Order: sequence, then C-alpha cells, then structure tokens
Amino acid sequence: MNDFRIGHGYDVHRLTEGRRLILGGVWVPWEQGLLGHSDADVLTHAVMDALLGAAGLGDIGKHFPDTDPAYAGADSLKLLEHVVKLLGDNGLAVSNVDATILAQRPKLASHIPGMRDNLARAMGIESSQVNVKATTEEGLGFTGSGEGMAAHAVALIEKM
Repeated sequence: MNDFRIGHGYDVHRLTEGRRLILGGVWVPWEQGLLGHSDADVLTHAVMDALLGAAGLGDIGKHFPDTDPAYAGADSLKLLEHVVKLLGDNGLAVSNVDATILAQRPKLASHIPGMRDNLARAMGIESSQVNVKATTEEGLGFTGSGEGMAAHAVALIEKM
C-alpha cells in the first residue's frame, strides 16, 4: 500500500508599483506587481508550503528566510526545484497539486496554462498532475479591493 501525505499551503503578498507581476513563473503584464523579498510569486510560494507541509519539513520561511540576502529577488521556481529535491532526499515524490489564486484583477485565464506547465516542470511531473485556478472575491477583502493577491495550494505526495 502507498503511503500518501497531504499538505496545504497559503501565501499572500501586497500589490505595489514598480514590480513585475510573476505568478507560477509567468510574467503577467499589469500595472502593479507583488511586493516581497524574492520575486514574490504568491502561487509558487503556496505550492512550496503545501509540499513542505505534506512532508513535515516546515515552511518556506524556514528554508528561505526573508532575512537572507541570498534570496533577494530569487526565482521562486528555482526555490520550488530545491523543495522537490528535499522531498526526494526524504524518499518522497509529488503526486499532484491543486492551487487557486485569489485576485480581483487582472484576468488570469490566458496565463494559467503557462503557470501549470512551469510548476509541473519545476516539480518534475506532468502538467496533468497540476491544476491552477483563479478566482475573484467579488470585491471583498484585501484581494477584492486590489490591495494584494493570495493563493492556496493542496499537494498530495507519496513515499517512493
């Protein structure tokens, strides 16, 4: 019998002027980007936390602290590759990931296939094992008012 584990990840970043908007490793043309120590890729950060949580390996703050200058402007997909290596070192593999981006604007539907492919490639799995969705919050809360974006992710991992 397979040993499956599930983890949940959540991340949030404030929108700000003068930054590129990167989601799932895709540059989304927009008037604002997400503020953060790395590239502030809220989607990839949620996926990493879901994987780390499923493996019982802490969170991204433990592995990539925002106080470490080595991670300033870091490409979150590269950090995701490192997380997947940690899983492998612990005898674990990614089975599938399901993620949701919460953002009032911009519309993200046309960018989702690229996000899905980038995440799958970074995790060394097929695109069919990754699902990415986007939703608004009908103008409610900080995401609905356009102050920031958030993402949730659920990951299923298994012992190799």
